[in-house]
Amino acid sequence: MSMLRIQRFVRSSLWLVPIGCLIAGAVLGVGTIALDRLTGYELVPPSLTGTPSDAQTILSSFATALVSLTTLVLTVTLVAVQLAMGQFSPRIVGALLADRWSQLAIGLFGASFLVVVLTLREIRGSDTGTVPGASMVLCYVLMFASIVVLILFVHHAGQGLRVAGLIDLVGDRSREFIVREHGELPVVTGGTGEIVADQPGNVVRVDRLALVAAARQADCVLELVPVMGDFVVGGAPLFRVHPSTRSTATADRDAAGRLRASDVTRHVLLGPERVHTEDLAYGFRKLVDIAVRSIAQPFNDPTTTVQALHRLHDLLRQIAARPLPGGEHRDEDGVIRLVERTVSWDGYVRLAFDEVRLAGASEPQVTRKMCAALADLKSVAPPDRQEPLDRQLRLLNAAVRRSHEDEEDVVAALMPDTEGIGSGADVTAAPRPTRIPNRAEATERQPAHG
Repeated sequence: MSMLRIQRFVRSSLWLVPIGCLIAGAVLGVGTIALDRLTGYELVPPSLTGTPSDAQTILSSFATALVSLTTLVLTVTLVAVQLAMGQFSPRIVGALLADRWSQLAIGLFGASFLVVVLTLREIRGSDTGTVPGASMVLCYVLMFASIVVLILFVHHAGQGLRVAGLIDLVGDRSREFIVREHGELPVVTGGTGEIVADQPGNVVRVDRLALVAAARQADCVLELVPVMGDFVVGGAPLFRVHPSTRSTATADRDAAGRLRASDVTRHVLLGPERVHTEDLAYGFRKLVDIAVRSIAQPFNDPTTTVQALHRLHDLLRQIAARPLPGGEHRDEDGVIRLVERTVSWDGYVRLAFDEVRLAGASEPQVTRKMCAALADLKSVAPPDRQEPLDRQLRLLNAAVRRSHEDEEDVVAALMPDTEGIGSGADVTAAPRPTRIPNRAEATERQPAHG
């Protein structure tokens, strides 16, 4: 029982690693100083350490910077804990406090500060004194290591503050427990003619040319099961393998047998989070999240929602009249080798407006902007893409009528207005027509000279 308590203490302790680093720093500092004393401070040439005055200036600046770096690490850690408690879950704080990267950064900066202070005490004189060369070299090494750890810590902290980073932190540790207790074999759900994913993750990139080449070499057709951006669990089907020329089950098994799983799965990158540079739907997703969150309590900021709708409107307008990428990919002979599901025009329209409409039906700014956006999209979309826009207008009309009892409020809320409330026909004045004077009238109005 005592051993279990010790293991629990080691795993959950925040200060154990920093204390260990401080002890290691003290041992190294005292050891190098003793080595310098034994060699008469001549182990390292002065050309590398500089004069005593130079060494004091360098070490003093380094010591000041280390105090600031330690404060930075502690501040970032506390901010991460505060965000996690307020926005996600207070039960995740324990995992953040046990983060080894933060502990290592604090320990390294503290140990470096201790070594610098011990080294400063051994410097004698100003220009012709003695400098502990081995201790100075150790300080230079710790200085370089501190810079590297600072860069890595900033990257780690930035990744850890993301909601996906916090979810992965818990998910990865829980998955490690399952592997440790039950073995490394994943739960495979794929059947005959299927290639499964080794690890979980979102589909963030697909090398379609390489997959077409692999399918051509095996004389088969690959079907990518998840849509770009989908999360794939470990052991779930990633590809289905179909025969290219024969339709029997035996041909299907032969086609799958000619492909090694690693030759296919390595051309699909699974990441911890979707990226909008490769996934247009994820760009829509993030804008919709901003729009919906802005009109939720306690924020209640419909103007920000309108700003997000501006960009959603622009994105839909860019693709309204353009052909969307197809899901069939052929080799140089024109044979289909890779098929995948893609987001349709209807899917993009629903992704952009469905959730915003449901959340903002009672906000006139939001509904007026949506009416203006839909009216503009109908003016540029081809006939076969009109129906999804008409559907959104019908649903928006019904949602507004459920939210407002007065008919005048309904009419005002459904008035197309690009800025929500600011440029609609009911809040702007039409320009007065003015007559441009002819040349003779303009000449008569000119004042006479001299």
